[in-house]
Amino acid sequence: MELTRAEDSLATTIQHARRSLQPVASRAGEWGVDLAGAYRIQRMRVPDAHCIGYKLGLISPAKQRQMGLDQPIYGRISRAMIRERVINLNDFVQPRLEPELAVVLRSPLPAHAEPGMAARAVGGIFLGLDILDSVWADYRFSAVEVIADNASGGGFLLGERLHEPMPDGELRLYLNGELRAAGPVAALGNLAQQLCWLAQAAGGLAAGQIIFLGSPAPAIPAAAGVLEVVLGDDIVQAQLEGAG
Repeated sequence: MELTRAEDSLATTIQHARRSLQPVASRAGEWGVDLAGAYRIQRMRVPDAHCIGYKLGLISPAKQRQMGLDQPIYGRISRAMIRERVINLNDFVQPRLEPELAVVLRSPLPAHAEPGMAARAVGGIFLGLDILDSVWADYRFSAVEVIADNASGGGFLLGERLHEPMPDGELRLYLNGELRAAGPVAALGNLAQQLCWLAQAAGGLAAGQIIFLGSPAPAIPAAAGVLEVVLGDDIVQAQLEGAG
């Protein structure tokens, strides 16, 4: 798979920003790249052989309209993006934090899977954290730019407690003991329908893949300290180090 000259220019800009850990200003529609091209750039960064899952983004209709879209977006997850309980914020360009839930698939989902098949494919659900990291200054970007930048996927943290079926309640994020973000799990929408959309958009999903479902809570800027993601009596904790 080769990129066009315009796609290569956008991919090179993103790659340089990540290597230098310096954000760059959005150029919005000046790239000459469409959504399909943006997903090709994403796939070059995380090839199929290294893709262990996906993250959903822009899951709310309001955010989609704001970006000029009528559907969510997705990013790819590699094994290197899965973090342990100590996270160095200096590894990121401009990290932000979102509490999330993540699905692990027990069986594959073909591109045209029906909701019933998607529901049966869910092996369990875990509490997690999405460490957003955009190369675009102040998180100002076009739909093409954010998709090419892997839907701002920087890093991910998974809890250890398996939930089955889908839990309910409020997802909360605490930083140094202070509640910083919260939102209802119900805002994530219908799980089976979300998985069907992703399976079709990504050309199918494999058994064992991890799917982060997006967040019902606003993202907050990352800062050093003790992070806790809480849902009911389930808690995922991490130590954040560095300046971010």
